Amino acid sequence: MKIFVIGGKAKTGKNTFGEYLREELKDYGYKPCVMHITQPLYAFAENYFEWDGNENTKPREFLQKMGIEIIQKKLGKKDFLLNRLMEDMDILSEFFDAFIITDARLIHEFETLKEHYDDVVTIKLERKNYKDEMTEEERNHITETELDQYDDFDYIIENKTLKDLETSAIEIVRNEENYGGD
Repeated sequence: MKIFVIGGKAKTGKNTFGEYLREELKDYGYKPCVMHITQPLYAFAENYFEWDGNENTKPREFLQKMGIEIIQKKLGKKDFLLNRLMEDMDILSEFFDAFIITDARLIHEFETLKEHYDDVVTIKLERKNYKDEMTEEERNHITETELDQYDDFDYIIENKTLKDLETSAIEIVRNEENYGGD
């Protein structure tokens, strides 16, 4: 099982890049699945807090508070989201042989996945000079800043254009097939 873990700040193109990876992996004969560590948080927001599921109305403050302040800090369940993700991957590995996780935000997410699985490719996306619409509090949240302290990525990709992202995805899959992975 091959796992690609993509991290970076909000709006760096993680989901778009994940889709490019998925398409390229299919060209190499893989059966890839795109997943999100935060899927349970999105389900909470939709099922219990009337979020409409629209990316443009994403309740970022709620997601940050629920994931870090409540689940990790208050309840002491640091690996709750990761454990749910890994359980899903174990089940879905009956149908897929490559997983693309497009929303890693914390160092321990990368490190835990590398500890649990043999073939993990870590990718950080950056988007320099992008003006986001987040509040200062959201921008300074640990989920937006912690990866600034981490440099143990297999690849660091700068998102300049969609074409550059697509080309980078193609190059990573080719590189992993030729030199890195199974």
